[in-house]
Amino acid sequence: MTTPVFFGCTFIAFGPAISLFLFTIARDPLRVIFLIAGAFFWLVSLLLSSLVWFIAVQISNKENASVQKGLLIFGVVLSVLLQETFRFGYYKLLKRANEGLVALSQEDAMPISIRQLAYVSGLGFGFMSGAFSVVNILADSLGPGTVGIHGDSQHYFVSSAFMTMAIILLHMFWGVVFFDACEKKRWWAVLIVVLSHLLVSCLVSLSKWKSLLGFVVKLQSLSLYRSSLKGTLVYKVERG
Repeated sequence: MTTPVFFGCTFIAFGPAISLFLFTIARDPLRVIFLIAGAFFWLVSLLLSSLVWFIAVQISNKENASVQKGLLIFGVVLSVLLQETFRFGYYKLLKRANEGLVALSQEDAMPISIRQLAYVSGLGFGFMSGAFSVVNILADSLGPGTVGIHGDSQHYFVSSAFMTMAIILLHMFWGVVFFDACEKKRWWAVLIVVLSHLLVSCLVSLSKWKSLLGFVVKLQSLSLYRSSLKGTLVYKVERG
């Protein structure tokens, strides 16, 4: 069952995002370039946050469990803040790049709109984030070993795949909202994106209380349902 679990979880985690890529991005070389650039920006933000966290761990007391736990929380918060900082930097870069494309183009209209840039860059952030979130889990799903053989939940791989899918879609929605807020200078909406990103990232710490697992699962299911509806709307907007 290891191979079916691997492919099933892979299609659950990346199926919706790959479908969006094939139907709305793959046919336009410019969108593909911006998607890859967005993924690169997310990767650089992860590299910087990992470097800071690694240095902090090395200079701290490794035998103190509370200190290490605090550093882990610090690493999560720092990673989210750096991701949103790089998202803002990428927005500024795309604005200048779009103005340059308009100057070089023979047409007066922009070759790609800000909304399309937001959607494409958000999906690029999501692809890279999802890959780093689930790649090790998918590798373990190939075996050897059986999940739940000692009485634990057997749905670890499936639930991780669904959570990865939600994170990928959320990055896409965060990108759309973030870029629109920057365009209209609605900084409160930017703050909502940052706070919601922090909330989703910190929900992992709730898993140690088993009484809250049902709440987290229901919240995740609601998030996935809303994500599917928003994804449909985004697709309609991008298709015109």
